[in-house]
Amino acid sequence: MTWKTNDSEKLYQVQRWGEGYFGICQSGNLCVYPTKDKSGPQITIQKVIEEMKNEGVQLPAVIRFHDILRSKVQEINQTFKKEIQDAKYNGAYYGVYPIKVNQLREVVEEIVDAGSEFTYGLEAGSKAELMTALTYNTNKNSLTILNGYKDEEFFKLAMLGRKLKKKMVIVIEKFTELEQLFHLSKDYDVEPIIGIRAKLSSKGSGKWAESGGDFSKFGLSIPEIIKAINFLKVNNKISWLKLFHFHVGSQIPDIRTIKSCITEGARIFCHMKKLGAPLEFFDVGGGVGVNYDGTNSNCSSSINYNLTDYVRDVVYILKDICEVENIDHPNIVTESGRAITAHHSCVVFDVFGQNKIAKDDFNIDITNPHLLIKNIVEFYESLNITNYQEVYNDACMVKDQSLDAFKLGVISLEERATIETLYWKTINAIIELTKNLDNVPQEIKNLKKSTATQYLCNFSVFQSAADSWAIKQVLPVMPITRHAEEPKVQAILADITCDSDGKIDNFVSSAECGKTIMLHDLNENEPYYLGLFLTGAYQDIMGDMHNLFGRVNEVHVYCDDDDPTDFYIDEVIFGNSKANVLQSMQYNAGQMSQMVKIMVDKEIKDGAMKPREGVRLVDFFENSIYGYTYLK
Repeated sequence: MTWKTNDSEKLYQVQRWGEGYFGICQSGNLCVYPTKDKSGPQITIQKVIEEMKNEGVQLPAVIRFHDILRSKVQEINQTFKKEIQDAKYNGAYYGVYPIKVNQLREVVEEIVDAGSEFTYGLEAGSKAELMTALTYNTNKNSLTILNGYKDEEFFKLAMLGRKLKKKMVIVIEKFTELEQLFHLSKDYDVEPIIGIRAKLSSKGSGKWAESGGDFSKFGLSIPEIIKAINFLKVNNKISWLKLFHFHVGSQIPDIRTIKSCITEGARIFCHMKKLGAPLEFFDVGGGVGVNYDGTNSNCSSSINYNLTDYVRDVVYILKDICEVENIDHPNIVTESGRAITAHHSCVVFDVFGQNKIAKDDFNIDITNPHLLIKNIVEFYESLNITNYQEVYNDACMVKDQSLDAFKLGVISLEERATIETLYWKTINAIIELTKNLDNVPQEIKNLKKSTATQYLCNFSVFQSAADSWAIKQVLPVMPITRHAEEPKVQAILADITCDSDGKIDNFVSSAECGKTIMLHDLNENEPYYLGLFLTGAYQDIMGDMHNLFGRVNEVHVYCDDDDPTDFYIDEVIFGNSKANVLQSMQYNAGQMSQMVKIMVDKEIKDGAMKPREGVRLVDFFENSIYGYTYLK
């Protein structure tokens, strides 16, 4: 059967995780549709890479599609607007973007600009993020939500924002913060706006379930909430309290969790209103997930709902409970970050080699074979559909026996090589024989991963896909080109770090998250590019300095219908040089160059090196230390 681009779309599940932003063109290239409109701008990622190379931008690199970011901001605002109108809900929507999800200035600027036509603001959870929000949230009608633990300086920065007529909402995370704010506010001729974060008892779900609930580290218990209301009343400051807040967690996979938490939160909100709290905003926090693995399920790397489902539940549950309790509909606040930023960014890198684990290409010599060789040849030749499990067991036994025999000096190195080659030939034959069978034992299924070819990739998992390593988050991976060809190599990805954990072996597949990925064989003198997608949330800013590789190069792409390629590169941000990452660890590049020069000068003085060669080597070292950390 001829392989078609539709087969590639199904194999890599592009339509599911791509949400209409990604697709495969008839040419076999992976394309981006920044507005989800197939008749609109179409950006071929291969062409972006070619333009990057022409501008001297090496791989690996982050490609940031700012139009997707803008589309996501518009989508959540327009969805809330529609559902509020359909439900005849009397409140408005005031979304905020949590800076922690991706703090890069260009991302924050794009989100603020895209949200300028709406009442869309920012959320900050630290003093540095607060200062970012204070300066970059230029929408005078939007909110700036301030979460996290706070000290005196934090409160003073928030009060500065109030003096500048910004709607800075200080969310009280523990009761002592309220007392501290009360005393500090006397020094400022302005009233703070505060919110109270509640610890919900409703149980969360997913990897971050413990960030909510009775034992979460943030928020006030029900007795503390009542205590806070009474404190504000006694001190004639109840007018400060405008917002009620709770947080379910990050990447909530199950819509039932969200329904339960909104229901509990709405009840608490209504009773706080009845106690005299002049609340105007109902903040449901974050938690809207991303369908990373394309399964549309409640597993931790997916979600069993879409944005419309989520918005409709927030609006209708809150409306129904408020009407039952005879409470006015509040304005709705969300702090969705992952769902806003994940799709807009990807990491592209090149494959520079293959490492085939199950090699069976050794030149076998079976003249006068040892008994162990005779046995494994017999097993291999007898293999069929009915005895593959028995043959596998026998082949494993011979392999183990050959190791013992080699240690005792019974067989030679060449004989051991012959047995290992015949063993892998047998394993590969079993995999091929059982690939289309149902009810294959798990032990046999696992052979695919153990025999998969390692594709050696020019990137660092620890820098560019931290969650893939740390929490086994599934991130979509696929080739950038050649989708009109059938990929036939079962593979896993190995990065260039000196660490056995530097690999990706969890992949999106047509049924469930697979342990291998199908890739094309490498063609000589032809680059092969892979993309790691949905990296715009957290991955951009959580990378570490493992092996001192540092941040990768980055390009910012915008669509342009008038351009022949439908895009232009607006900005290039070069990644870390070796000097940059060394300096971050307290090394001095200039001093290191001088130390090399001293060592070279000594070799020249001793007559072990010619002066011309010495100058060339010193120049090479100095040029190299200011170059890119990744492979060329």
